[in-house]
Amino acid sequence: MNAATSTRTADRTAAALTASGSRPAGTRAAAAATAAAAGANGAACADGAVEELCSAVFASLRRKDQRERGRQYVQGLLTAEGRKSIRNIALQLDRAGAAGGAGAAAAEQSLHHFIAASTWDWQPIRTALAEYLGRTAPLTAWVAQPMAIPKGGEHSVGAGHRFDPHRGQMFRGQQAFGLWYTSAPVVTPVGWRLFLDEESAPAPSQDSVQECGTGEEESYAGCAVSGVLNAVREARLPVRPVVLDVRDIATRSTLHRFAEARVPVVARIGAEARLLVTDPRVPGFGAGTMAARDVLQNVRGLRMPVEWPDPEVPGARRTSLVAAVRVMVPDPAQGRRREVLLFGEWEAARRLPTQLWVTDMVRTDPAALVRMTKTALRVSAASAASVQRVGLRDFSGRSLPGWHRHVTLASVAHAALCLAAPAAGAPGSVPVAVPRTAGTTDAAPVPVAVPVAARAGALAAARGRHTAAVRRPALAAL
Repeated sequence: MNAATSTRTADRTAAALTASGSRPAGTRAAAAATAAAAGANGAACADGAVEELCSAVFASLRRKDQRERGRQYVQGLLTAEGRKSIRNIALQLDRAGAAGGAGAAAAEQSLHHFIAASTWDWQPIRTALAEYLGRTAPLTAWVAQPMAIPKGGEHSVGAGHRFDPHRGQMFRGQQAFGLWYTSAPVVTPVGWRLFLDEESAPAPSQDSVQECGTGEEESYAGCAVSGVLNAVREARLPVRPVVLDVRDIATRSTLHRFAEARVPVVARIGAEARLLVTDPRVPGFGAGTMAARDVLQNVRGLRMPVEWPDPEVPGARRTSLVAAVRVMVPDPAQGRRREVLLFGEWEAARRLPTQLWVTDMVRTDPAALVRMTKTALRVSAASAASVQRVGLRDFSGRSLPGWHRHVTLASVAHAALCLAAPAAGAPGSVPVAVPRTAGTTDAAPVPVAVPVAARAGALAAARGRHTAAVRRPALAAL
């Protein structure tokens, strides 16, 4: 073979290797070593995040063996394959050599006692988790979100026939409510409450009283609001707004309870929710209660474009049309009537508003409020991506304290997941920007005065065009 032929053969070989992605053995070995090192570094970072977090949040556990069991359980939730049952966690610990040589069966028995039959209190761990996150990634807003847990058997605490108003369907299982901590880099749950009714409640005990507050049966809405307010109080963090969805679940009583607790709220409401217009310059003033959608349609001439980052598509930004007007939630008790800000979001200029919200932060810029509502989308995205990964739905048993301990430790695992790699697409890693004003930061949005005077002319013009419509509940659109 001559030199030219050798050269052509070498060129063809190199081209074939390039096209097929093949590399010489030395190059492949070097690439594999680099990938292994990167994986080891990532695993080390994740392990370090777990160790640091567990050391901080398990300090309330008095015994060293309890703290070690808690750390093992969190590690098992993050590494066990399939359903995160106590048995699978024990098998994973045994495979990893973390069962102390006692075997999977002994590890399972020990973990079962730690979760279902021990006496340690889960609330200090939830409080410590919130405080740790507050030091690491300052809180922007709370988000309350229901979590349906399908259960086919009869041996799970709180299981029953449920109607999920947010999905509009019946299911058999448990209904839980989570309070999620949101900041620029982190979205993770820190508080939980399980809905118990006459069908599903366990026998009365001190634990059930702790869970339900009074030991009495609660409504769906009552359980959701109690769970949120209790979790906010127990978190011991600076006051921040709570974003939640109250469509079709007692809007009036929910807003009243938040007002009594002095916790600001941004609540999504249904289009048919009845409201009173309080501004005499706005069409509908004096016409009695009106559907929220009609109130917003009457002020759609005031809509302004608002840009917001899409939590579901990193780097993407969306624009909505937004209008806001002050209203009052009607209540038979005059002392409970409070003025709130109704704001709506339009995806298309010629259509009806797609989302309607009310808040007691009546002096806050509507643009900042709309961006705040997008934290609910961040929670939904994080929940879809990682709830199954850490086994939040995977507890089985009739022990109510056991359920609480499991979801508490699963919340710790979820937080570790977020903190380990927030820049690599981990749940909750999408920042939500809030417009800055003098003396404020994105992490702690504060009320901003709405330039009402600047809109007075438009309001007056709108009222002038609807003199006759003011006296009718069904008003013409601007």
